[in-house]
Amino acid sequence: MSPSPLLPLSRRLAWLLVALPLSGLCETIGSVDTAFILIGPDHKIVVEAFDDPKVAGVTCYVSRARTGGVKGALGLAEDKSEASIACRQVGPISFTKPLPKQEEVFSESMSPLFKKLRVVRMVDGKRNTLAYLTYSDRLVDGSPTNSITAVQVDRATPIPLK
Repeated sequence: MSPSPLLPLSRRLAWLLVALPLSGLCETIGSVDTAFILIGPDHKIVVEAFDDPKVAGVTCYVSRARTGGVKGALGLAEDKSEASIACRQVGPISFTKPLPKQEEVFSESMSPLFKKLRVVRMVDGKRNTLAYLTYSDRLVDGSPTNSITAVQVDRATPIPLK
């Protein structure tokens, strides 16, 4: 499936951005099969890692369902909304620039159109902690299913706020 050559260039580029996975932003750590599918890949739970782009030394691990079968193989399936997150300090923490109080740091498409998995970083200045929330949304109706984790930053390294 590809965009029609008759579409204007801007529409073809938009289609390409929707169709491409955000593989450059995250790394698949592993997966486990959850259901056998006769034709196409099995349903599975995938664990992916991504580094916070503005906080060196913090990596987040997200687990989520990935739909298999023929639709999953073709990228046409809609993945389930459930996801879990764990962010950890993996090295010395430093900041590339001041952080906003709340910011989306990662998103990935969960269906061909309109559904995304999002990760939002929130700064708890009082406790010098970074909280990371994951949830999914849809253009019309999102899911209240969510997961949260936090990374305590040493008091010797105050979190710079915008």
